[in-house]
Amino acid sequence: MLVLLLMPIGHALMVLNEQLLHTDKYWGAIIIGLLGVGLLIWGIKKNYNPTLATVMGFLGGVLVWTGWIEFSFVWVAEKNNVSAYMVNGEVATKPEYLVMLSSLGLLAALVLVYTFSRSACNFFIWIQKRLRMHEDIRTHTNTKKPWAVITLAETIMILWFFYILLLIVYDPDIAGDRHPATYIVGYGSLLWSVYLGTRLFQIQTFDYALRYAIPTVIIFWNFVEVLGRWDTFKEIWVHPLEHWVEVSLFFIVMIGLVWLFLKHPSFSRKQERRTGHPAL
Repeated sequence: MLVLLLMPIGHALMVLNEQLLHTDKYWGAIIIGLLGVGLLIWGIKKNYNPTLATVMGFLGGVLVWTGWIEFSFVWVAEKNNVSAYMVNGEVATKPEYLVMLSSLGLLAALVLVYTFSRSACNFFIWIQKRLRMHEDIRTHTNTKKPWAVITLAETIMILWFFYILLLIVYDPDIAGDRHPATYIVGYGSLLWSVYLGTRLFQIQTFDYALRYAIPTVIIFWNFVEVLGRWDTFKEIWVHPLEHWVEVSLFFIVMIGLVWLFLKHPSFSRKQERRTGHPAL
């Protein structure tokens, strides 16, 4: 629920920064990103508490993505007068997302780095085993994992990967938003997220479950994004001023969940036994 609520809140935060600050939106974006860095540093300093470190890393990742990464594409699009992709007189893809597609090569390079690095991600481990390289890559170390950094990196990389995937299938020169490939991505993501959800519910340790929930929810959100692209429903988080009551409720519930997770004794154990399936 915590990760799911952060998806519409992240969208709403970006829109509010643009609509309320106008010409000062880049200063707002810088501050949003700095706030994310501050939460990351807090999480690093509290690494002895995996729950707090994971929550701070996740929140920091969302803020850094929204403030620094997304608005960097907005800045480049405006600076170079990139036009939006229009369909029937309406904006189908904003200029900043057209610019974001240019980061495909950089994303591929980073995925390559993760593929051949020591990882606890099932996907990368599966590839390493297929290539018979897992034993060569795996090292034995007692170094304590920086949970906040891991969670922030996971959040940004997965958001970035699936943004690019959706932009590729939406591109009319590649597929298009009504192409079978888009249906496969949309409904395939729904089925994949259901499968991951069944594994997620078996995990009994909160910080571990939260790290597993990040890819589960982001993959599910692909389905939501595709439905929104098809105008199946109105994305109220894209119109936060018009639907301020609903967006405010999202935010209030999220704050309540964070407070509950950080204050409740069962979520605050410094050393927790890992159960269930490995998370990313």
